[in-house]
Amino acid sequence: MTTVEEFIREQPEPQRSLLWLLREMLMNASPGMRERIRYKIPFFDAPRWFCYLNPLKKGGVELCFLRGFEFSNEQGLLEARDRQSVKGVIIHDLIELAEKEEALLELIQEALLLEERTGNRPAFSKKK
Repeated sequence: MTTVEEFIREQPEPQRSLLWLLREMLMNASPGMRERIRYKIPFFDAPRWFCYLNPLKKGGVELCFLRGFEFSNEQGLLEARDRQSVKGVIIHDLIELAEKEEALLELIQEALLLEERTGNRPAFSKKK
């Protein structure tokens, strides 16, 4: 089984650097954060799936929030891209990541607070 770290090491630059930095932001956001590969990309749980990192074929990485449509999007960064519940932010390079870092941290915190507030309500959970 591939780990998130192995997945990131296999990516080309600049996506590799973006993935490392975004992973670090996510892992530092909550002491209970867990990561694993699902659907061949990195997903993050706190405690349930709440976001994933999607390397894009044309370059860049999209940080996607599974319940993005429930966010305030005060930062104006989230895009739906024809999806029904997921919204994400595309980051093309390290300069753009640095410029958006504070807003991304706010989005991550909003996602964690939403998970905390709604507790047992399933977002994307596996059927038993």
